[in-house]
Amino acid sequence: MSVIFRLDSASGTLLDSEGRRFDPIMRAWEPSEATPRNDTFKEVDAIAAVTWLQRESGHPLRVPIGVIGPREASDVQLAAALEVGELLGDCGLTVICGGRQGVMQAVCEGVARVGGMSIALLPETDPAAANPYVSVAIATGIGEARNALIARASFCLIAIGDSFGTLSEIALGRQFGKLVVGLERAANVEGVRHVGSALEAVSIAAEAILGVT
Repeated sequence: MSVIFRLDSASGTLLDSEGRRFDPIMRAWEPSEATPRNDTFKEVDAIAAVTWLQRESGHPLRVPIGVIGPREASDVQLAAALEVGELLGDCGLTVICGGRQGVMQAVCEGVARVGGMSIALLPETDPAAANPYVSVAIATGIGEARNALIARASFCLIAIGDSFGTLSEIALGRQFGKLVVGLERAANVEGVRHVGSALEAVSIAAEAILGVT
């Protein structure tokens, strides 16, 4: 069941179910000093709350969300990646990925469709190797070792599908203490939260950003 918040956009106030106020600077929940007027608030889910945080609060999360998956992906996995990209881009979140084809291209396309930003950490030395939907291409020249950079640089990881490279990113993410959300046959690694849809995956990431996961 998704977490419900109350948001007053005019005053920039986000409350949780216990009436605590979210401090976007400290990224922490604190007791509210005054009883809010219920008629100024509307109920929102975690994705809508993060959209407010990213686009209106003035203190957006600047750490990107990692999306990982194989180059050889099924149509279902590509569709999931496209939807994840659109949802994250709509929130105003930046996506970081490996920047090549398959799941990586699909998520970048989804981000591009809604005017968002994607960052590619390429294994090659040539930025031209990035798929055509990447916003910023960084040619690391360090080969598959760039998987560690993706895992380290991400706030959390959304894994779509499975491959040896994706498995290494999942393992590194867990080693670094990162939240990893898996869908569409992502590797069954201890600590990975498996979900059934792109919306669920992004909702869990949003809840983590708000400190409720």
